[in-house]
Amino acid sequence: MTKISKDMGIMEIVTSHPETLEVFAKFGMGCIGCAAARFENLEAGAKVHGIDVDEMVNAMNEVIEKNQA
Repeated sequence: MTKISKDMGIMEIVTSHPETLEVFAKFGMGCIGCAAARFENLEAGAKVHGIDVDEMVNAMNEVIEKNQA
């Protein structure tokens, strides 16, 4: 299983693991269609939104693991 990390690109994450969209929504990061999502990594995007990136990464990896079970 590929683990999500905070240095991965936002669009890279969504493209590889569309199930993470629910995590982006849960954390209030609805900027997937935003131009910045094309070049920002997860850590930068989370910082702009005041989100704890480590908590978000953990939640994404849990969703991916659950969907692969």
